[in-house]
Amino acid sequence: MAVNPELLEILVCPACKDTPVVPVNNGAGLKCGRCHRVYPVKDDIPVMLIDEASIEPPPGQP
Repeated sequence: MAVNPELLEILVCPACKDTPVVPVNNGAGLKCGRCHRVYPVKDDIPVMLIDEASIEPPPGQP
């Protein structure tokens, strides 16, 4: 099971404050398109804590 689609509609990146997050890695994370933070999803619950997020480089960057 994945994150509830209705919840995804209202979730935004806590660091950027207004940027929606999208599922990545087969639903194992939620990524912000602006700051590239990926918030983990544990037991179908998004962990929207900045300290828990990893930062992935934008596409095309090493």
